[in-house]
Amino acid sequence: MHFLISPEELYHTIADVIIIDTRFELLNPNKGYQLYKEGHIPGAQYFDLNGDLSAKPAKHGGSHPLPPSDTFLKKLAKTGVDRHSTVVIYDQGNAMFAARLYWLLDYYGHNKKYILNGGYQAWKEAEYPVTSVVKRPNKCLTYQAKANPAMVVDIEGVKALQNKEDSVLIDARSLERYLGQTEPLYHKAGHIPGAKCFDWTAVLDEEGKWRSKQELKEYFADLDPEKEIIISCGSGVSACMNYLALTALGYKKVKLYPGSFSDWISYADLPVETKAE
Repeated sequence: MHFLISPEELYHTIADVIIIDTRFELLNPNKGYQLYKEGHIPGAQYFDLNGDLSAKPAKHGGSHPLPPSDTFLKKLAKTGVDRHSTVVIYDQGNAMFAARLYWLLDYYGHNKKYILNGGYQAWKEAEYPVTSVVKRPNKCLTYQAKANPAMVVDIEGVKALQNKEDSVLIDARSLERYLGQTEPLYHKAGHIPGAKCFDWTAVLDEEGKWRSKQELKEYFADLDPEKEIIISCGSGVSACMNYLALTALGYKKVKLYPGSFSDWISYADLPVETKAE
């Protein structure tokens, strides 16, 4: 996979890259930063899902709206990232928070970016060094970029899908949440009518490692690469795992609905579905 870097590769290039730790737990928002302070890859700096990779939620827009451009770009610059930096992102394992930052970097046109395959867990298992020393960047840069609006769809765009045959909406949450059998985070259960379930955890194997391209091709075989594919989930985070997989397979028309199900259900008049499409 072109977006992955191995622990060994990172170890041998660690002096030449900017490393970002994105560990997080949705039900315990402070846990990721606590883990970072206890131990992280040397030189890594921390990006928080709520504080750095999202805006504060409002009445509409979902639980994790995209961060304001100036806030996100200032965070990158403060971290020492410029347009030419190579950025390596890691999570606890191969998890969705690293994918969210990867997607955001893509959104702003940053080219040199990788996800550490296996994350912090794989780094430790390889017995590479860790530290509790929090690095302060030795220079503060400016980062100027514009977001690519073609990579996102808002709720009006999702509503319009009902009448379009050249688009498909997919939901990255588990089948149980998709069917409304369980819902740990929101006041309504089910999915956006018309959405198809492609559980993001299926892009990984039983050991939590990325599946091969052939396996991913088989998993997404029902999706026509000529169609516009709108990816969603609960709040636009785990959907980014499907973004990584689909773009690695060569799908060109992949767009994110950032608000996802949590935005959809913020409108009382919009229906939800609990049956498989």
